[in-house]
Amino acid sequence: MRPIASPTKDELAALLPLSRLGLNDIVVVTTQAQAKQAFLALDSCTVLGFDTESKPTFIRDEISQGPHVVQFATPHTAYVFQLHDAGCCEVVSLLLVSERITKVGFGLAGDHVQIMRTLGVRPKNVLDLNTVFRDRGYAKEIGVKGAVAVVFNRRFLKSRKATTSNWSNRQLIESQIIYSANDAWAAIQVFDALGLRAGAV
Repeated sequence: MRPIASPTKDELAALLPLSRLGLNDIVVVTTQAQAKQAFLALDSCTVLGFDTESKPTFIRDEISQGPHVVQFATPHTAYVFQLHDAGCCEVVSLLLVSERITKVGFGLAGDHVQIMRTLGVRPKNVLDLNTVFRDRGYAKEIGVKGAVAVVFNRRFLKSRKATTSNWSNRQLIESQIIYSANDAWAAIQVFDALGLRAGAV
């Protein structure tokens, strides 16, 4: 069977933007108390959108100290954990190793390596949605932008400036919060739209 081509840059640019989560639907988690509250909300879920952010490296052979931010999302709310606090790290680790919760995202191989190095845990029950699209005939790694275009016929907004910003800052700016939250949120939206079920890893 002939491989399916991912949407081109021009095709993506012609689409209307996908509506995204705003600040009212995003919880930024920076303290142990906030992390405990977030855990109560997230631990009852069977599927969560998942992604990480790290301060970019610009020097050759420099090893990233990330992730500095880990995001989890339900269909309606995203939780952005900053990993400066030990309590935040503990809750993130618990969610990552939970075999009951399916974590879904895009291009997660590098995230696993950094998580193991930084948090000392190996994520379990993780589904990289790129593999789902590959199994469905797409030749290249489709990524979140391509997946949103295919599934919703919409353009997923991603700011390159936010991508390369300093994610190790203790105070994230609004654009970073919205960017990171929606990366995880888009993953669970695609998962649901594809009719996938928890545990299908």
